Amino acid sequence: MSKVALGKLGFSDKESEVYLALLQHGTMTPAEIAKLTRISRPTVYSVSKELVKKGVILEDLGGSSRSLIAKQPEDLAILVNREQKALDLKKATVNQAIGELQKIAQSSKYSIPKIAFIPEEDIENYLYKQTPTWNASMKEAQVSCWGFQDPGLVEHYQAWIDWCPQQQDAPLVNLLSNESDIEQTIQTRGYTNRHIRFWSGASSFTATTWVMGNYIAMINTKHHPFSLIEIHDAMMAENLRQLFSGIWKTLE
Repeated sequence: MSKVALGKLGFSDKESEVYLALLQHGTMTPAEIAKLTRISRPTVYSVSKELVKKGVILEDLGGSSRSLIAKQPEDLAILVNREQKALDLKKATVNQAIGELQKIAQSSKYSIPKIAFIPEEDIENYLYKQTPTWNASMKEAQVSCWGFQDPGLVEHYQAWIDWCPQQQDAPLVNLLSNESDIEQTIQTRGYTNRHIRFWSGASSFTATTWVMGNYIAMINTKHHPFSLIEIHDAMMAENLRQLFSGIWKTLE
């Protein structure tokens, strides 16, 4: 059992035999250990050097011949302490590396897009909850809200649309849309920060798409079940914003 336990601590079979021999018989010379364990003397020398490095035996060079003695079993704790120190050092190195790599990732503007899927029963709550986040992202990037709005959104989420302009830091909203009576009605509500241009080329669009700072939201209200997909990615948002603003200019 002792050899098994020592093996779990990283001792080789021969290291275990030499250590146990010294523990049982006290001070011994390499020749005596070789005779007792039937391990060759050169091997005993090399094994004893490893055990000295581990800190579990001592080497006495003061006498006429070299002798070895095992430390007390309690001293085996030094192995764990040494590994713990190495682990602590590795953790500190990893944390330092993470910090430096994050700076590199941020400076290169590289990020992994984060995608959220919202089912129909959660859409309304999500719109109210996420609006401050979208507004903050647009304020930080100093950009307006761009996109295409399907009339179905107005039909089903009118209360949220009326609520948005009343919020702090409500952004300027520039939306393309299909020509429809519903959107024309919205235009007459007098929202000073909400502009819509009707785009004849959007007759086949069936879902609303907004670009809000570093967020893209696509919401299907054409057919049940409704769904909302949100993508958080600065590069994708910037490219889509350029697309919508470019189309917007052609309709001036």
